[in-house]
Amino acid sequence: MDYITTKEAAAKWGVTDRTVLYHCTSGRIDGAAKMGNTWLIPKDAAKPADRRYGRKKHAK
Repeated sequence: MDYITTKEAAAKWGVTDRTVLYHCTSGRIDGAAKMGNTWLIPKDAAKPADRRYGRKKHAK
């Protein structure tokens, strides 16, 4: 299986490196593995859905 780094995944998905790290640590990317200080992400992994969008806003 081929792997990419968090920086490569960030460029591929159009998000920041920190966002990819957050998804890795929260277990939202299937097959991601940590080797030392580096996260390895499967090359064919799908971008996790952004949970910030689609929520209903509270009425004031």
